[in-house]
Amino acid sequence: MNEEDIAELVKADAWMMEVLYEAEKLRLPDWMIGAGFLRNKVWDHLHDIRREVADTNDIDLVYFDANNADEEHDKALSTIMNGKLGLEWEIKNQAYMHTRHGDAPYTSTQEGISHWVETPTCVAVTLKDNQPIIIAPHGIEDLVSLIIRPSPSTKEKRMDYFYERITKKSWLQKWPKLKVIID
Repeated sequence: MNEEDIAELVKADAWMMEVLYEAEKLRLPDWMIGAGFLRNKVWDHLHDIRREVADTNDIDLVYFDANNADEEHDKALSTIMNGKLGLEWEIKNQAYMHTRHGDAPYTSTQEGISHWVETPTCVAVTLKDNQPIIIAPHGIEDLVSLIIRPSPSTKEKRMDYFYERITKKSWLQKWPKLKVIID
């Protein structure tokens, strides 16, 4: 499975495309939807699990706008979007998210998602000319190989959180072919 295959998987899913079209209406710069929205869809596919909607608690919509790095603005956007398509939306401008992790300022959405906890979570999708485009700063190899590995920034400072997420989200029970690898 490669990035084109994942994009086709998204394109063939009417619900996912509807979510992407709804996100696109916000006209946020450098926007993408990541984390469970895409990761869980791929894991379901590789486990031959069919669902009408992705097994995700919310829609993680991220973008980058250095000229409007206001967390209150994002909270307002999330409130406006909550309930759309029956979903909870969590909207975060990556221009200020570095402060939560003690990192140097990010320069793009892709850099922001590269600091998410696990490599298979550091994947996202956006639309270009109505076509899904996959963004994966650490590549898709771990995602399609069913490997949960800490992202490079997690290995440096947040390993407790890495293990907590695996347990709390019950990933190994939901997708039993997953493997946790720490190198």
